[in-house]
Amino acid sequence: MVFVELLEGNEGVSMWRLFPQKNKYVQEEADFDFDATKAIPKHIAIIMDGNGRWAQNRRLPRIAGHKEGMETVKKVTKHASKLGVKVLTLYAFSTENWKRPTEEVNFLMQLPVDFFDTFVPELIAENVQVHVMGYTEYLPAHTQEAVKNAVAQTKDNTGMILNFALNYGSRAEIITATQAMAQEMLDTGASVDSLNEEQMAKHLMTGFLPEELRDPELVIRTSGEERISNFLLWQIAYSELFFTDALWPDFNGELLEMAIASYQNRNRRFGGLSKKEEQK
Repeated sequence: MVFVELLEGNEGVSMWRLFPQKNKYVQEEADFDFDATKAIPKHIAIIMDGNGRWAQNRRLPRIAGHKEGMETVKKVTKHASKLGVKVLTLYAFSTENWKRPTEEVNFLMQLPVDFFDTFVPELIAENVQVHVMGYTEYLPAHTQEAVKNAVAQTKDNTGMILNFALNYGSRAEIITATQAMAQEMLDTGASVDSLNEEQMAKHLMTGFLPEELRDPELVIRTSGEERISNFLLWQIAYSELFFTDALWPDFNGELLEMAIASYQNRNRRFGGLSKKEEQK
């Protein structure tokens, strides 16, 4: 693909300069075939990475990548819902992302406003419920308002839960949960021995979900990076991980099915033995 830029030359003469797209993504070959009759992960979490690089590869400003990334969110949300996924958690903005340039952060804070304004009617039609977890009280007022409205407008939907992690960081989440449990012990005089995994799970930001849906079965990260980036550190203890070279705006339903196909062919032992190993 070639991109064209219009330049003003000497004496106002217009000139065209051609730019080939850098680092064009070619979709990977699937290792396994997706089978809709096999187990579909009930909870899928996605680290949506690569918006900025997608834009830079096209000689566009980084914010163009974020805008295109929101279109991908719409497509993937609808596809996941149709496949029968119960919860789709998307890492939208981390507590560390405030370090980015002010112009980019301001755009990212406006993005939920524009996104929900256009997408909520479609979510209602798809019976998708919106939830947002994170330290939303620190978001700008207009962003908070957009989030509250989207949650309120979709609260009666009974289908897939679209859970955005917005101003979210897992280390902070664990500290906040621990502080809340410690305060409860002080208030009730409970013993420290009463602390357990179940209590922690209830106090984490995924605690609003039914117990069987709190921990993602599959975590997907785009852009070729292979790290967790402070995302759901407690909840993904036994999650299957899938990494793709696709930048987030290039991600699509076919790649989602590829990730699920990989999940369907994993041997999930949870620290134990598989049935075949037990029989040996």
